[in-house]
Order: sequence, then C-alpha cells, then structure tokens
Amino acid sequence: MTTTKIAVIGGSGLYDIDGLEDQEWVEVDTPWGKPSDAILTGTLQGLPICFLPRHGRGHVHGPTTVPYRANIDALKRLGVTDVISISACGSFREEMAPGDFVIVDQFIDRTFAREKSFFGTGCAAHVSVAHPTCDRLRAACLSAALDATIPVHDGGTYLAMEGPQFSTLAESKLYRDNWGCDVIGMTNMPEAKLAREAELCYASVAMITDYDSWHPDHGEVDVTRIIETLHGNADKAKSLVLGLPAVLNHARDTCPHGCDRALEYAILTAPEKRDPEVLAKLDAVAGRVL
Repeated sequence: MTTTKIAVIGGSGLYDIDGLEDQEWVEVDTPWGKPSDAILTGTLQGLPICFLPRHGRGHVHGPTTVPYRANIDALKRLGVTDVISISACGSFREEMAPGDFVIVDQFIDRTFAREKSFFGTGCAAHVSVAHPTCDRLRAACLSAALDATIPVHDGGTYLAMEGPQFSTLAESKLYRDNWGCDVIGMTNMPEAKLAREAELCYASVAMITDYDSWHPDHGEVDVTRIIETLHGNADKAKSLVLGLPAVLNHARDTCPHGCDRALEYAILTAPEKRDPEVLAKLDAVAGRVL
C-alpha cells in the first residue's frame, strides 16, 4: 500500500492551481537537465500534490523544447504516483466543441525531434504502450469533470504533432477522415511514453480550443480566438483539479492495470553489460528494478 501523490502537468493557459495548502516552489535537479520550471508542492484537501507548468511560467518553452525527460524524472524523484496531463488541443469532431474536455485514451505519435526514452545504449528496455493511459486515473478525471459540470467526452484519440506550426488543411483532413483521430495537440508525446517508462499512472485531459483547420465554417486556426478559449478552459481545469481528492483514494494499492510495474520484464541488457553511468541516470526512473 502506498500514499497517492498526484502531479498535474499544466499546459497552455494553466500556470498554477488554486486551493493548495503549504505551498512551496521546489527546484529539482535531474540527470536529464532542469525541468520546465520549479515544481509547486503542497496538499489539496489532505492529498499531496505537485504542479508543474509544462511550458514554464511565462510560457518559455515551445512544444519541441519542453524537457520531457527531466519533467517526468523530477516528478518521480518527488514521490509522485499519478500524473494528470492537462493540455490545449484542436478538435476533429463537430460534437467535441471548443470549451469541451476530452479524457484521452489513445495516441498517434507524429513527433520526430524529441528524445522519447530514458533507455538506450548501455541499458536497453522496451515497455508496452498499447494502452498508454491508466483507466483508473482516467475514470477519476472523468468523475471530477462531471462533478464540476464541465462538458466532457470519455475517450478519444490524440494526434501528437511536432509543431510549433498548426496543421495544413490536407494534414487536418488526413488525421480526421483517414486516421480517425479525435483531437490534435503538440505535447502529450513523448510525455505519456516516458511516464510509462517511469512506472507512473498517466491520464490526459485535453482542453479543446478550436476545430483545427478542417472545419468549413471555422477556417484556419486563429490564435486570438484560441487565447480567449484558453482562459475559460483554465478555470474549468482548476475546478477539475479541485475535485480530484474526492474521487481518488489517499491510500492506494498496486495499479490494477500494471502501470506501476511496466519495467518488470522490460530491461533486456544483461546485468554484466549494463553501463554504470547509464544506470546512475536511471536511479529514480528505474530504481525499483535496478
């Protein structure tokens, strides 16, 4: 039995959370560099919680330069058990309108300029991301959203693009009509993959700001309109976070979906062939199995 400790990774428009007691911004050093920002720690209705602004306060990181490995490593070092990603996205579905939230359950990763794993030469490992989000944590996010009367959709496929530019019309139609994607964003990959490697439960809450460029009545993405919607979405996201302690047990057993045991049989490099320098960098992420 372990104590639940939530981390909220806030996306565009969400740079802090309300209601935290015993607040402290903590600097964390990792073998992968500095995280996006200091991490806000505290308690929410008795539940330990960390908040990390993905882009940094003041939005200093673009989607490609977010230090994803450092972010996940830092949260693991702080004893986090559950990661809730909150991010802005575009919608490919008429019924998933700007201002709605989607509790994502699948991803298609089209990013190409980012480090996507903690493992490599000196210690090779392969984890399963067939089901990249934790159903238990997804259910908690859905319940908190419904309790906060947020328009929310249970399940959706998130297309992760490299950015920072938005989609062409041809790309938008391809992702919507041919690939069956529901929303599009720039930051949930490799974040979700790294959380799985770090044996952290992960859920993604996508806040819809626009209809990308496919919608015939909305035209191309307009940043001015996106920013207007972002402000309203940020208030809703804070309401969702405030509702999490009521739907998450403060004490938790092992994850029923195996998120916290993802490395059980994942490391393939023979013990005598593992690079000590690489192992030292993996002390927080993979310490349980190493």
